[in-house]
Amino acid sequence: MELVILFLILSAIGYVAIKKSVGKLTKTPIWLLWLALMSPPCIWVGWYLANGNQNSMPRSLILIPLILSPLVYLWLIQIGRPKNHKTEQESSPPKTSEDNNSNTPIILNTDETQQTLDKSTVKVKPINPEEEKALRDCFPWGVYYLQKVDYLPQGVLCLGKLMTAPEKAYTTIKANLEKVFHDRFLIIFQETLQGQPFFALIPNPHSQAEKEKQKEEEKLTRPLMALGLLLLTLITTTIIGSEISGVTTTELETHPELVLEGLPYSLSLIAILGVHELSHYLFAVYYQIRTTLPYFIPIPFFLGTFGAFISIRSPMPNRKAVFDVAIAGPIGGFLVALPVLVWGLAYSDIVPLTDNSSMLSFQALDPRFSLLLATISKLVLGSKLVAEKAIALHPAAVAGYIGIIVTALNLIPVGQLDGGHIVHAMFGQGKALVIGQITRLLMILLAFVRGEFLIWAIILMFMPIADQPALNDVTELDNGRDFLGLVAIALLVVILLPLPPTLAQWLNI
Repeated sequence: MELVILFLILSAIGYVAIKKSVGKLTKTPIWLLWLALMSPPCIWVGWYLANGNQNSMPRSLILIPLILSPLVYLWLIQIGRPKNHKTEQESSPPKTSEDNNSNTPIILNTDETQQTLDKSTVKVKPINPEEEKALRDCFPWGVYYLQKVDYLPQGVLCLGKLMTAPEKAYTTIKANLEKVFHDRFLIIFQETLQGQPFFALIPNPHSQAEKEKQKEEEKLTRPLMALGLLLLTLITTTIIGSEISGVTTTELETHPELVLEGLPYSLSLIAILGVHELSHYLFAVYYQIRTTLPYFIPIPFFLGTFGAFISIRSPMPNRKAVFDVAIAGPIGGFLVALPVLVWGLAYSDIVPLTDNSSMLSFQALDPRFSLLLATISKLVLGSKLVAEKAIALHPAAVAGYIGIIVTALNLIPVGQLDGGHIVHAMFGQGKALVIGQITRLLMILLAFVRGEFLIWAIILMFMPIADQPALNDVTELDNGRDFLGLVAIALLVVILLPLPPTLAQWLNI
């Protein structure tokens, strides 16, 4: 039943995501696009519910929907595209002869760019000859050799050759452009798919009066809403925690004070999730990135919450900021989850391993599905944890265990997940796209080995693999951050990697 509820919720989220991402690009009905993209998970979930064993699913039932679904989805988008290319060409400024031979693939997909194009009537005004001359003067030859200026509906592109370090080039040229255009444009520094650095000037949606900015900031940070959601989440997780601790519904009705048995679970889980999101928030504030407060999502079933989130409303300044904001959350949450897990395991019980023992069976958890969890469990429980034994988790251990799993899932290197931001910052946008696509395929395969990952594989299918580029998306990270990123990827692997049989024999579990 919980699988069906989660599937329905994710289906609704997928519908909204499709409507938001491609709704303005095609006239094809959103429900038809949703149906095309949802066909594989519908088939797989249906099979899983009917048979209870995904391992018996025919390969044709896996591969055929997986291959046909994205093809049909893209075809439906394409046939519904409005045929207005002529109009766009007529509305664009005329190009010079040196501009006509430009065939450089450009990526302009920051949140700010998309919001400007979708929600605003602001268009890029053609730069008059005086402004273009002033623009060209903003590019010193020894910093960035400007070869051509292109005009697109999205913005003004400045293409040339990088002559110095990316960080110096962006800082120098951004300052020069702001002297000429003030806050009229956002200055973006990215790379083409061939790795050629270019500058782009797009309309700045925040170039408004200071009074309007302050009003927007007041709407952005809503402390009463954040506090209200926190209190609701405390209530739902405490109720679920009391159920995890063994209190029945009948006992709660006759002795309401027994709900307090759920506090070790609720307080621990809220602390883990809260520190995770608060770490993101504090680093975003440090880099002067506009963001909401952390908001919790309470639900009256399953874990009592769907987690917490912040919403970043302005572009990242550079890849260093992308990396720091992204990795702060998993590190902060993990540093809280680990001691909570150790503390909870110390009060957990050893029970016989059953056929129903799985990674979601808190009353009979098989820790061997995770190298890290099995190692920690053996260190804490010692000789009590042996082969053919499982763990009945204490409520605090449940919270710590969920925190470890949440850390791993967030570190998956796809799109908007923390791991997606991390690989984008480390390797650049182009390589991050390839890594994300490979990861989605691997997660689908993992879901057919461990059925508990089926829902997460479905989530990744809905999630775009492209991350929003930073304003300066060319300057690379330093060696220290690259090393820390590799450590984060290694943490993901040791959490999701099953305990090898040789190590299991050595640990006697």
